[in-house]
Amino acid sequence: MKFGYGKLFIGYGILLMILFQGCQDTINIPTDPDNDLTSIPYNPVLYQPIIPVGFPAMEQPAENLMTNAGIQLGRKLFYDPILSVDSSVSCASCHLPELSFTDGLSRSQGVNGTTARGAMSLLDAGFHNIRFFWDGRAATLEEQAHLPVEDPIEMGEMWPEVEAKLKAHPTYPSDFRKAFGIESKTMINKDLATKAIAQFERSIVSSGKSRYDRFVRGEIFLEDNEYTGYLMYFNFDQSLPDAQCGHCHNAPLFGGEDFLNNGLQASPDLISFADKGLGMVTGNISDNGKFKVPSLRNIALTAPFMHTGQFATLEEVIEHYDSGGLDSPNKSSLLQPLHLTESQKSDLLAFILTLTDTTILTNPDYQNPF
Repeated sequence: MKFGYGKLFIGYGILLMILFQGCQDTINIPTDPDNDLTSIPYNPVLYQPIIPVGFPAMEQPAENLMTNAGIQLGRKLFYDPILSVDSSVSCASCHLPELSFTDGLSRSQGVNGTTARGAMSLLDAGFHNIRFFWDGRAATLEEQAHLPVEDPIEMGEMWPEVEAKLKAHPTYPSDFRKAFGIESKTMINKDLATKAIAQFERSIVSSGKSRYDRFVRGEIFLEDNEYTGYLMYFNFDQSLPDAQCGHCHNAPLFGGEDFLNNGLQASPDLISFADKGLGMVTGNISDNGKFKVPSLRNIALTAPFMHTGQFATLEEVIEHYDSGGLDSPNKSSLLQPLHLTESQKSDLLAFILTLTDTTILTNPDYQNPF
């Protein structure tokens, strides 16, 4: 009997060893050396944006804090037409640094034609935390970076195809490893790609070297015409007309959060707008005809103007606001005929030009890395 139990115990032992070895084989699946990225160092360094004096703090999503490697990856993706279906269009195609990250067109050109609206500037986009695009259809910068790729007119590509191209690329897997610590090429996806692009876009910050910024810091004084325009812009002198600019384009960012109807479209009611703007996103008819208030920083470099691109010059823009704009039920109450003199219009323009910051146009951190 003892010998029989011994044979039984030995049999169980052999069976357990076989089962254990089988489990070991199941758990320790050999890593595909073609996909493995763990030999590449991952040492993320947080990026500290240089914020001009007087600007608000920049809020960053906790799940996508800016890092040096993340921004560098985002800059490459921003300039790389690999994101489009035929490798002909990149983010930078519509957001050129020399035009303050616009494209100089009334309506942008994509892989399959012309977009419905012009490109908005990305300058200081990281300070704006609600609703991106003219119609507010993206809630975050990450989402803003996501949408153009699959837009049939803009880039015309599908994200699974983009992911496949990035995984097969000779250098992007290493870049994604350094930026996000992924262990395998298979982990590259659209969420990480758009996080990187958003990081780069948040890094595009005014230098604080415009004439206006230097004036506010007490480093220079404005010319007489610039100063008169300044007083009218902010309604600081009751002996001068209120140009009604500072209510919507507030310092220090000079715009970017509100959505308003600025009298570009005439409409007898709330449902007849040719372009419903924010209303198409919210479904609220009172939002029809409303569009995002853009920043006036570097506005002189972003012609043509308005989401329609219908004004070729800033003089035409000032004439539009001086007239009070076209009528519709929800036109902003701030739009009333101003009755500015030609001299006052000229002074107002002179002040607006003090918001020009040419430093960012040639900043090497924002240029094409290829």
